[in-house]
Amino acid sequence: MRAVQWLDRVRLAGRDRWEQVQLTNGKVTAIGSNLIPPECPDVVDFGGDYLSLGGVDLQINGALGIPFPWLTTPEPLQNIGRYLWQAGIDAYAPTIVTAPLQEMQTALAVIHQYRPNSQPPEAEIVGVHLEGPFLNPQKRGAHPPAHLQPLTLESVQAVLGAFTPAVKILTLAPELDTKGEVLPYLRQLGITVSVGHSMATLEEAQAAFAAGATMITHAFNAMPPLHHREPGLLAAALTDRRVWCGVIGDGVHVHPQMLKVLWQCAGDRLFLVSDALAPLGLGDGIYPWDQRHIAVKNGTARLEDGTLCGTTVPLLAMVGRLVDWGVCDFEAALALATLHPRRAIGLTTEFIGQPVTHLLRWRSPHHYERLLPELAK
Repeated sequence: MRAVQWLDRVRLAGRDRWEQVQLTNGKVTAIGSNLIPPECPDVVDFGGDYLSLGGVDLQINGALGIPFPWLTTPEPLQNIGRYLWQAGIDAYAPTIVTAPLQEMQTALAVIHQYRPNSQPPEAEIVGVHLEGPFLNPQKRGAHPPAHLQPLTLESVQAVLGAFTPAVKILTLAPELDTKGEVLPYLRQLGITVSVGHSMATLEEAQAAFAAGATMITHAFNAMPPLHHREPGLLAAALTDRRVWCGVIGDGVHVHPQMLKVLWQCAGDRLFLVSDALAPLGLGDGIYPWDQRHIAVKNGTARLEDGTLCGTTVPLLAMVGRLVDWGVCDFEAALALATLHPRRAIGLTTEFIGQPVTHLLRWRSPHHYERLLPELAK
């Protein structure tokens, strides 16, 4: 790769003109207009294509046939990380759903100890998302009831064990915390608390957000619906500027018209998640999942009794779907998969200093590439 290169006629989200981008030793060092020297030979013409950071998936349950709770060795993490990188994902939160305690802690230990090789590149693990076992049984969805646990300080400490530093996000039902001890404890540990699989009333949700919860897990799913007399958890989140709302943008978990409602109510606090299950990357079919099986059809996963339990739709594929459905424009949809999940957990969204290999070129809402083969010449 040449020491200094240039990109011309680049579109960046939030800017109303084409930009020029300077790359020095493979990293972005300047963005602006009139940067390119006259008669400079090392220029790549983007022709108005968008340049973006890679995707960040904060709720992904597995891939390539491996659910994260089944982890006993690091090799699957390497394979999944490389797969996600090729799919345009820069970073992800491997999500461990409700399972036997020993399985959850074994998986936590594997992820905590994992150190990727430098080549080929892999999506970065930002930390584990524990989705359970502190969930309301009435809204457990596909989580096995036998392994749900009470939301007490002692239970939380037992699940986290020695692996607290590995956990970035914890989804819980705050109405189960009758003593009000758990949320302050988790926030003190630096763990992002996300409210989900919950029957929380408006008042209970507001109390949780006041106590430090800053996120909700897959909006609309596993929570009471919006109601004009009983607003509940979702209404509390949509009207609280402190709260980020994750949503599955496959069009099945949430109807496109309701996705539009979410966008119009909380677009600057909304982010996409895949909620992808282990068959991600394998296609439709019947797959094992704990002691049960899931059927994947057209990217939607259901238990044998028909319970909706996830997707195999890649995160960045949801960007084009939102545009096609008229939920929002391309720039907004792109932010929901790249910028907003970063902001939700405090990651930088700065382009300057980014390696060019971490950027995506979008030729359309459905066509992106991790990069830029012309820059590697």
